Amino acid sequence: MEFESIEKKYSGKFIHYYNARYKTALGNEKVYEMISRNGDIKGIEDIRSDKCDAVVLIIHSPDHSKILLNHEFRMAVGDVAVNFPAGLIDPGETPETAAARELWEETGLKLENIEQILPSSYSGVGITNERSCCVIGTATGEFTPSTSDEEEISAAWYTKEQVREMLEDTNFAARTQAYCYMWSRE
Repeated sequence: MEFESIEKKYSGKFIHYYNARYKTALGNEKVYEMISRNGDIKGIEDIRSDKCDAVVLIIHSPDHSKILLNHEFRMAVGDVAVNFPAGLIDPGETPETAAARELWEETGLKLENIEQILPSSYSGVGITNERSCCVIGTATGEFTPSTSDEEEISAAWYTKEQVREMLEDTNFAARTQAYCYMWSRE
């Protein structure tokens, strides 16, 4: 692959749409449509940024017998999808502070303990260079509705047996489905 250029086609409130031009190994000219959180991509170096844009919360009950999952209406799929709590890291926030804020905003729960923060990984490698940090920990408290009127979220704790049943016929986000599959079979 030989990168040639990138052109911003559109900017929205949260994402920016680009056409990246390159040559394939066989010399064919290609245009790759992509989106990014970065509104100022000038070249391949900017595409390759390792900046963590968002947090994904993999949260268990304090005794690790249950996992926290959101059922959330997502306009991009026109339906409810099961996903981990997640959200963008605001300017000036660390992944830890963003995780605590997002957890409280989406579920009302308090982040009790962070066990690990995985290095950032790509959120949707086929369409975006967005990177997310997975924050793994435990939470306590009582569920409350989302603090945002733009989010329709129903959060709850699920046992391994409940998750195994959900995996048979529930719409999941891919990363959530993969983790839940492995966790429910431990």
